[in-house]
Amino acid sequence: MKKEYSDLLEAVNAQKNFKAVIFDMDGLVFDTERVFMEQLAVAMKERGYNLSREVYIKTTGTTGSTLKNIMVANYGDDYPLEECGSIAQSRLAVIAETVGLNVKPQIHELLEMLKDKNIPCAVASSTNSEHVKKYLGHSGLLDYFSEIIGGEMVLHSKPEPDIFLMACEKLKIAPSASLVLEDSENGVKAAYTAGIPVICIPDLKEPDKDVVKMAAAVVRRG
Repeated sequence: MKKEYSDLLEAVNAQKNFKAVIFDMDGLVFDTERVFMEQLAVAMKERGYNLSREVYIKTTGTTGSTLKNIMVANYGDDYPLEECGSIAQSRLAVIAETVGLNVKPQIHELLEMLKDKNIPCAVASSTNSEHVKKYLGHSGLLDYFSEIIGGEMVLHSKPEPDIFLMACEKLKIAPSASLVLEDSENGVKAAYTAGIPVICIPDLKEPDKDVVKMAAAVVRRG
């Protein structure tokens, strides 16, 4: 049976022989999936489209052609993908720069623990790397990460493994000696395909049973 935890630090400490940790960002470091979903829903509604939670969850962790295919399949070829996404991202950026983004529980503590152990960390997010750096900077977290990989830096987005393999390459650590922290099913699948042990910390959706089987552990943070 898959080991489940309620404590993120305990779950990470239970993993053996990892030399680097790769973090997703949205829904894992920050409580941004809900915020972005709300802002995207508003932008879409203003243009005559209704975003459902189910469709949005399918897009978590994706970008590029993967994201486009999901949205076009649900909203048609005329769906203004770039326009709606850009507006939602701009509004999220304003929130980050003003009231700030909520950091998920135990993230500060985990980063401090890894820093004390001299374990390098990277962020591998479908979000553009410049936005990632800004959000981490606004929250005082940027210096914890030695590498930032954004969605624009790889050809294929999650659930393909490209972004995690690039993170390992930049960290100069083998995939099998790394550890991924992910909230989305697409992210867990990407890490599993890359051959990297992954801890799943669900956010908007409980993972399906087949996805749980891919994870080294599951953390439910309440």
